[in-house]
Amino acid sequence: MAEMRSLGGGVVTDQQPSELALRVTRRLKELRCNKAELALQIGCSRSMVSQYLAGKYKSDPATIETALEGWLQEVGEPEEGQMEEEEAELQEAEESIPEKVAYFASSDYLNVMAVCQSCQENMGLGIVVGKSGYGKTYALKKYAKLPRVAYLECDDTMGSRDLVEEIEGCLGMAKASGGTIHKRVSRIREFLNVNSGYLLIIDEADKLMNKYTTAKMEILRGIFDQAEVGLVIAGEPKLETDLKTALARFANRVDFYYKLHGLDAAELGRYLEGWDRAEEAAAELANRAFQSRNSCFRLLDRTLNNVLRVLKEKGETKVTLEIVREASGMMML
Repeated sequence: MAEMRSLGGGVVTDQQPSELALRVTRRLKELRCNKAELALQIGCSRSMVSQYLAGKYKSDPATIETALEGWLQEVGEPEEGQMEEEEAELQEAEESIPEKVAYFASSDYLNVMAVCQSCQENMGLGIVVGKSGYGKTYALKKYAKLPRVAYLECDDTMGSRDLVEEIEGCLGMAKASGGTIHKRVSRIREFLNVNSGYLLIIDEADKLMNKYTTAKMEILRGIFDQAEVGLVIAGEPKLETDLKTALARFANRVDFYYKLHGLDAAELGRYLEGWDRAEEAAAELANRAFQSRNSCFRLLDRTLNNVLRVLKEKGETKVTLEIVREASGMMML
């Protein structure tokens, strides 16, 4: 039944799933059948089935309700006592589906955090490098939630003025009305000298350099040299090469350095602790994590997100090779 409520003077209808929709949803779970399979069986579109079961179907429901009633009669519904028993089994199965940890303290994660802490406490210069997907940005953003930490993610389109404006913004400085880049950099240095104890994190810094100019990196060096601030510069491995070859004056100022190496077998085992997985599935997940050229933490994490979706949809708890492959089929690999 629809519930009417007032919102800003208007009337909004909150539709709830019908009793039939709830019966169908419950039977789908009991049969470990998904909405796409149901749609094929009753000759309706998947979107129509999804909308109806969610209580959001706005057209005349007579046709789909007739089809769903016929489907229930065909597959049968359990007796009341049997239904309670099956619901209890289903609830137990759902509770057995593994959950991903909120965050994982890999050695990479801990070392990146340590570089940030050391640079902030000692007003040092740190370099963090790692391949895409290894987790450097995740760790840096976690550290950036601490007080007096300003985080900036660069991109290829940034000019020198853009970089300065972004630094002003992430420090919470009042927006400057014009002024040369030199004058605005001077304002940033003054701010940091008055408000000591800041750490400035520049992520994706490899995008600030090319074969034609290092001007944006020189802006960062100028801020670090003349302000009371810690600075962490992070990027892909080419950042280290570029610093050593084109910016020796920058490279010889580095106090703390870390290069991410990715997960190893022991860490993968800890990350998947509590997951019921077949041997072949475990081998395939290891391949996503560290055993192939494109392996990385991000690829493993995305795969596991889809594995959980497949497990919940099928009402299963064990990760098999078939489930990993089905989960992978949802991705572009």
